[in-house]
Amino acid sequence: MTVYDVARQLAAIADLRDLCRSLAMLDAILSPDWESRYYSFNAAWAKGEEMASMRNGSGDEYSIVFSVAGGYVRGFCHESPMSPYDHDCEPWPGVIDDVPDVFKPFVQEPAFTDEDGVPVVTACLWRGATDDQWHHDTIDFPSNRADPDGATDLFKLLVDRSPEAFQRFAEDYYEVAVDLEAVSDVYALRPLDQELVSSLNVEVTLADLAQDISEIGYAVCPSGPSWVGPQ
Repeated sequence: MTVYDVARQLAAIADLRDLCRSLAMLDAILSPDWESRYYSFNAAWAKGEEMASMRNGSGDEYSIVFSVAGGYVRGFCHESPMSPYDHDCEPWPGVIDDVPDVFKPFVQEPAFTDEDGVPVVTACLWRGATDDQWHHDTIDFPSNRADPDGATDLFKLLVDRSPEAFQRFAEDYYEVAVDLEAVSDVYALRPLDQELVSSLNVEVTLADLAQDISEIGYAVCPSGPSWVGPQ
């Protein structure tokens, strides 16, 4: 899979944002230690901007900026032959060449570049707020790799949006049983209550999650009847 395949399978902006919030909330519940988490979401990353991110602890990462302009996705696979560090510290031709002006500030965003200002990127997509699809540059991929830009592993939970996919990931990564019904509830953005949190991690309370809940912008169940799902 390459960024071309991801562009065809990625959800619309609003749905992708919801998925990213769910991933971040699930990871926060399963991993109280922030340093051990894969997924995060900052609903107040910058004025008018939210950011979802993934880091696997081995050098691979992505960042997704949601703004009034639309969505901008930057992915980096450190073992990709398209890494700028294997290409004279320059992004692979075509990866970011045609990024529209409205998204170009993100190309040079300090959070997405190294100390020398080199964009840390092997895969890039964007979608304007009124667009009906995700876009990418025209890229001449290396021919000797099935996953030249790292898109397969970078974006696997964004392409396979099933709760089962997250359950498989979490059980493998955290080496614990993960309740599929609870994952499904968070994927549906069910407001959190202690019962839902405990079904995922008995050692975590709502109070423990207060900062994460605020940062992610996730809803907490008010006192009253139990959540019964979308009507």
